Amino acid sequence: MTSLQQRSSGLVQRRIDPSRGAEGGREIEREENDQEFEEDSDSSKDTRLTLMEEVLLLGLKDREGYTSFWNDCISSGLRGCMIMELGLKGRVELEKIGMRRKSLLNRKLVYRSDSPTGDVLLDEAIKHVKDTDPPESIQTWVELLSGETWNPLKLHYQLRNVRERLAKNLVEKGVLTTEKQNFLLFDMTTHPLVNSSSKQKLIKKVQDAVLSKWTNDPHRMDKRLLGLIYMAHASDVLENAFAPLSDDDYEVAMKRVRELLDLDPEQECMKQNANEVMWGTVAAFIK
Repeated sequence: MTSLQQRSSGLVQRRIDPSRGAEGGREIEREENDQEFEEDSDSSKDTRLTLMEEVLLLGLKDREGYTSFWNDCISSGLRGCMIMELGLKGRVELEKIGMRRKSLLNRKLVYRSDSPTGDVLLDEAIKHVKDTDPPESIQTWVELLSGETWNPLKLHYQLRNVRERLAKNLVEKGVLTTEKQNFLLFDMTTHPLVNSSSKQKLIKKVQDAVLSKWTNDPHRMDKRLLGLIYMAHASDVLENAFAPLSDDDYEVAMKRVRELLDLDPEQECMKQNANEVMWGTVAAFIK
């Protein structure tokens, strides 16, 4: 059983009961991944958003309450966010490497834990991964969860109404509201922004990551923030965060984003403390 041991220095140290073995170690690692997610949020007082919600929020028009009709990337991008977040939370991982090293795109995504994440969409995605045998690659999972498959036997993997469900999550968190708008021939439910401070903090976080807080080393960046930059770019919403910048800052920001896009995920995933699922998702979108 996991317990906490108070040390004289005032620090708290986890202690693992040997009887729990490897499974005990995995459970503690999942707990630490969840704790890292909570600590990575700007503040415990701020609204905590998933990667999916952050990407959607960047893509939503503030007053109109919907994403651009011309954006055909955000659907697959949101599914990529699901896979990446599950990897960062320790719920899925890439299959182990054998004698012959496989590329990230060829390695299969395997289930580690189906303990609840606190998000229904993420939990649905975990269930699909868990119930699938043989396992599939990250790229295949993005296609299956998006419904982009020619195999009618695999259409049940599609997660439907993802944008609407994410928008409702943001309504519940007090970031958006719900309205009906008339578009000549039909009515459409929209979700205009009501909590502008949440979006401004998100935009500033992204801007600072490639400007005032630029580290020139992706492995010194917060993993979720690095993943957000990659997935916002893959979803064609990253420039929305850079729109308010001056021309000079915009050029610097885009130059640094291009530096990140030019990195080789195969090399980056081999470095210390790298998250293979995160880099595998990056590889699936910048291939």
